[in-house]
Amino acid sequence: MASDGTTRTAPAPSTPRPPWRRPGLDEVRRRVDGVLDAFVDRKTAEARRAGLPDDVPVAVAAFVGAGGKRIRPLLCVLGWQAAGGTGARGLDRAVQVGAALEMFHAFCLLHDDVMDGSDTRRGQPTVQRALAARYRAGRSRELADAVGAGAAILAGDLALLWSDELLQDPVRGPDPAAAARLRPLVGLMREEVMYGQFLDLIATGLPTADTGPALTVIRYKTAKYTCERPLQLGAALAGADETFQHRLSAFALPLGEAFQLRDDLLGAFGRPEQTGKPALDDLREGKHTVLVSLAHRSVTPARAPLLHALYGNSRLDEEDAGRLRALLRDTGADRAVERMITERYEQAAAVLDGLPVPAEVREQLRVLADTAAWRTS
Repeated sequence: MASDGTTRTAPAPSTPRPPWRRPGLDEVRRRVDGVLDAFVDRKTAEARRAGLPDDVPVAVAAFVGAGGKRIRPLLCVLGWQAAGGTGARGLDRAVQVGAALEMFHAFCLLHDDVMDGSDTRRGQPTVQRALAARYRAGRSRELADAVGAGAAILAGDLALLWSDELLQDPVRGPDPAAAARLRPLVGLMREEVMYGQFLDLIATGLPTADTGPALTVIRYKTAKYTCERPLQLGAALAGADETFQHRLSAFALPLGEAFQLRDDLLGAFGRPEQTGKPALDDLREGKHTVLVSLAHRSVTPARAPLLHALYGNSRLDEEDAGRLRALLRDTGADRAVERMITERYEQAAAVLDGLPVPAEVREQLRVLADTAAWRTS
């Protein structure tokens, strides 16, 4: 009883917070997917309430939900942990930034598919093809395809805007100090990938024996925005200094290059049921890849005309694709690219061994490195 004669109820004991536990890679993927699913569901509902067509948010939702490796958000969360990030609140913020990176990745892929004229992605029709089919009634095929391509560009534009919205979420996003640290890195990442995409575009159809341009495209179109910047953004969220960021780059850049070199091999030799893309797309596009540059360097004079005639031929059929693959193998280009992948993987692994990070984080980074270098899809 209190001194004033009233009876007071003792406060209920507070529930103790569970101890901090580092999430596994699968848990991070689930958390990122949860953020993305909730976000696109809200955007779809908002469009419907406003009387706006829901075609674009539905298309983006289907695209984002169709799969993907989630390597960028995983690296972001691991970068945060590598730089000392702990705690449930911090994890929520790192996952939110990772979801923003995945939405930016969707923007890149949606526009990339339009530029490449791709029919499938992740085992299903690309957004441009799906929207063309949706609006084909009453239109010629050519006009429906143009509508689909335009709509896919707009879908990509929305994904870019939405990546910003995810980053700036007032509840789950970075606090003002962290946001200020992230902002220059986000801008740099976006510029780099745009320049990489542009360099890739203007080199298409003009492959040569010079691997330099192809390696520059790999560095800017893939390695930086796939591995380096996501790791650095996570580390910046945790307040990492410049020295630590440079050490992360030394690990991430060779890994990102190995990732894209593997992608080039899968584009030429991969199985559609594993890659989710048609077997002929990359061969028909005539990209200036390292694989093809090495083939041009090693092909015999007698067979060079065949390489020029087949690679980048938009009408390439399965029979000629088989001849082209055999020619690429005969030059030893595929084996040379495998050696380059191994060299870069080993370079990244050596840096990882020396990084001052928790053992669990090191092991998870090693798992991602293995996946990036030796994947089959």
